[in-house]
Amino acid sequence: MSILSLTDWLDTPQGRYLLQWEQAMLDRLVADIFGYHALQVGLPEVDFLRANRMPFRFHSARFGSAVVVARAEALPFASASLDLVVLPHVLEFSATPHQVLREVERVLMPEGSVVLSGFNPYSLWGLRRVAAGRRGAFPWRGQYLSPFRIKDWMTLLGMETQAAGFGCFAPAVRSEQWLARWRFMDDAGARWWPVCGAAYVLHGIKRVQGMRLITPNWREKRATAKRMAPIAERGRTSAGTRKTQ
Repeated sequence: MSILSLTDWLDTPQGRYLLQWEQAMLDRLVADIFGYHALQVGLPEVDFLRANRMPFRFHSARFGSAVVVARAEALPFASASLDLVVLPHVLEFSATPHQVLREVERVLMPEGSVVLSGFNPYSLWGLRRVAAGRRGAFPWRGQYLSPFRIKDWMTLLGMETQAAGFGCFAPAVRSEQWLARWRFMDDAGARWWPVCGAAYVLHGIKRVQGMRLITPNWREKRATAKRMAPIAERGRTSAGTRKTQ
């Protein structure tokens, strides 16, 4: 099988092993994120928004079966117009990953969420990528970014990281039989070396400093009405006195 894209690789035993874990992680995260507009950037063949309940969910990619054809570095959406953006393995295959995050921060509404997945350079799969070099087949040709580096980028952009998860601790073996034999490492790795999983998922929230909810000040209106009542009463009393005189 000729692996020409990440989508092709996801159809291999390795890819299905990774996809099973990531789909479960993203299903759990996006199910509790609410709003109106949700966007998935990249991998339109896989629906990572299936567990989300927003009324408008759509996909964007440079090519393929996406509803919106666009580059991740220049999203064709108005600023502060989306409630959720999902980035499945977009940053490591982008020439300008920081610009992708800047675009995501721009289109997100205040308190909007970004959920992204990536390959962990500090893992057995990261070592496999070093051996393959950047000119290897997918997914080894990507620029693996550590979750700690992405967290720093998010912080600089005013986004707060809420959750992080690591998974897929088995070595980067190709056959399904060998992956099944190494499955015991998923339980051991989650317990003993949790930050060394082959893949990670991060959830960030866009924070806006100084933003507060403005509500009607009913208490002040009631207090003003109470202060005016004695004055009106005195006015009526004085008028009654003059009339009597």
